[in-house]
Amino acid sequence: MQFDIEKALPVLERTPKVVEALIYELPGEWVNSNEGNDTWTPFEIVAHLIFGEKTDWLPRTQIILGNGSKEFVPFDMEGHVAVSKGKTMSQLLDEFKILRKENLALLNTMELTNDTLDQTGIHPELGAVTLRQLLASWVVHDLTHIHQLSRVMAIQYKDAVGPWKQFMGVLGGKK
Repeated sequence: MQFDIEKALPVLERTPKVVEALIYELPGEWVNSNEGNDTWTPFEIVAHLIFGEKTDWLPRTQIILGNGSKEFVPFDMEGHVAVSKGKTMSQLLDEFKILRKENLALLNTMELTNDTLDQTGIHPELGAVTLRQLLASWVVHDLTHIHQLSRVMAIQYKDAVGPWKQFMGVLGGKK
């Protein structure tokens, strides 16, 4: 499927609701467990999504569409730590919903045409990227973290499912 902003927006709009439906008011065992060393918990994933709302998607869109330097600031993969400090999961979910709504409202004010979607910015690792690629990546990034949330949660029961593990694709079994 080719990128189409009208097809992308419904996914971006739904992500906060999907994330909230998966983890809102779940016990700490669900939201504070991970997949092992150097992996994120659902709590950290939501904080990461918030950090992206603040520093990635719209700020980079504005860089691409602006008149100044087209170079992106490198993304801080630990930026979510400060975002989540002293907050509850409920507070993070609320913050994510608010930020996403504000960012999509701002995006909707931009007159995005094929010409503007083809404008480029400079990613610190990838080099030249188009606005179209950035916005498509925003959608896939959301879907990646929804998948990650499901996987992190499922792995908590990897032993509890016993022999059914072989049929559970999310646990590495047959799909």
